[in-house]
Amino acid sequence: MQRESHAIIIGGSLAGLLAARVLAKHFDRVTVIERDFFPEKPAPRPGIPQSRHLHILLTRGKIILEQLFPGLENELIAAGAPRLDPKSIAWLSPAGWATHFTPDPDDLVMFSRDLLDRQIRRRLTENTNVHFLEGGTVTGLLANTQGTAIAGVSVRKRDRQNPGNINEENLNADLVVDASGKVSQTPKWLKKIGYESPPETAINAFVGYATRIYESSGKLSDTAPVFVSTAPPFRTRGGALFPIEGNRWLAIMAGGDRDYPPADETGFVEFARTLPTPMIYDAIKDAKAIAPAYSYRGTENRLRHYDRLSRYPENLVIVGHAVCAFNPVYGQGMTVAGLDAMMLDECLQKQRQQHPEGDLTGFGRHFQQKLAKLHTVPWTFAISQDSRYRGSEGAKPNLAARLTINYMDLVLKALTTDAKVCQAFLEVLHMIEPPTILFHPKIAVKAIGQLGS
Repeated sequence: MQRESHAIIIGGSLAGLLAARVLAKHFDRVTVIERDFFPEKPAPRPGIPQSRHLHILLTRGKIILEQLFPGLENELIAAGAPRLDPKSIAWLSPAGWATHFTPDPDDLVMFSRDLLDRQIRRRLTENTNVHFLEGGTVTGLLANTQGTAIAGVSVRKRDRQNPGNINEENLNADLVVDASGKVSQTPKWLKKIGYESPPETAINAFVGYATRIYESSGKLSDTAPVFVSTAPPFRTRGGALFPIEGNRWLAIMAGGDRDYPPADETGFVEFARTLPTPMIYDAIKDAKAIAPAYSYRGTENRLRHYDRLSRYPENLVIVGHAVCAFNPVYGQGMTVAGLDAMMLDECLQKQRQQHPEGDLTGFGRHFQQKLAKLHTVPWTFAISQDSRYRGSEGAKPNLAARLTINYMDLVLKALTTDAKVCQAFLEVLHMIEPPTILFHPKIAVKAIGQLGS
C-alpha cells in the first residue's frame, strides 16, 4: 500500500492559505499550522497585526484568486464588499492629480482583510485533504538522520477551551512550507540543524500608518474614494479613504521619515487636515467613527536570500513575507502571495513530470531560485520608493536604480496630463504588464518631454 503524502504549512496567513490551495492538488494531506485560533466571523487576530488597515488587491492578484477559488469575487460582493468604478477614484500622485485611469476593465472590489481571509478559509475547508491545526506554534524543523532534508516540524499545541493545556509533538511531512511572515524563525532553525542562515537585505524608511473606520452617513456617504500618495523626500504624508463591507469607510493616514500619524481622535483628524488636499479631512471631520484608530509601524522591507545559500536542505520552501517582505503601504503583499502560490504550483507540476514517483530532490533550491527572480520587480519598486526618504536606512540603490528612479519621476509627471501614460503606469503597478512597457518609445518620448517642465 502506497504511503500517504503529507505537506505542512507553517502559518495561516494569506500566503499560507493560497499555498494550501495549491498543495492540495499535489499531496494526499495538507496541514496548516496556525498559532492563533481563527475567529468564527471576520475579525482581526494577533497573527495579522496589519489586518485592521487598508488592503488593496491589485488586478493581477484578483485574477489569481479567481483562478484558485472560482466565484470568490461574487462571494465577497454577496458578503457586502462594495464595487467601485476605477474612474471614480481620485488619485493625487507624487507629481499631481492623475488623469482618469482604468487598470482593470472590471470594477474594483473593496473589502477588509478579515473578510477575504474568512472567505478563503471557508473555501479551503471544502478540500477534504486540507486540515487546520489551530493554536499550534512550530518550535523547530526536524532533519532526517543524514541531515540533508527536512522531515517535519516540532509543534507546541494549545487547547482552545483550555489554553493552559499544552502538548508537544513531532509531525512528519514530505514537504514543509514556511509561510509564517516576517517573524519567520527558519533562519534560526536552519542554524540549529547545521545550515547557514540566509543573508538579508533590509531597507527601512520608517513609514507608519494609522487607520480608523467610520460609519457611512452624511457627507461621507457621498464622498468619492481618494488616494493621496506620499512624495518623498519633500512630502512625507499621505492618506486614503475607501469604502469596505458593512456600509463602512476606512480612512488611513501614513507618514514616512518617522512622521507617524497619531492614533488619538484629535491627532488623527488633524493629520488629515495637513494633507495636500482637503478631501479626506472634509469627509471625516464630522463623520461618526465606529472604532478607535489603530497604528502600525512594522513597515521595513526585508529580503532573505535563501537562493544564495551554498547548502540548502531538501523538502523545505519559504514563501510570502517569510522570504520577501515589502512595505505594506504599496499594496503589493496580497498579490505577491498569489504569485508565490502560482509559482509553487508550476514548479511542483514540473517536478512531478520529471519524478512521477514523488521524489522532491532539488525541488526546494530550484523553487527558491525561481521565487527570487519573481520577487525582483515588486522588491525593486518598494525599495526605490522607500530609498527616497531622507532618513531611510539600509542598502542604497546603485547607479542603474537611481537612473530608473529619475526616469520614473518623469513618467509620474507625464501621467498627470496623458491618459495613455497613466494607463501604462497603472498596468505595471497592478502587475498586468512588465515594467519594460514604460520604456517603450511611445511612453519614453512623453516622459522625457517632461524635462525642464
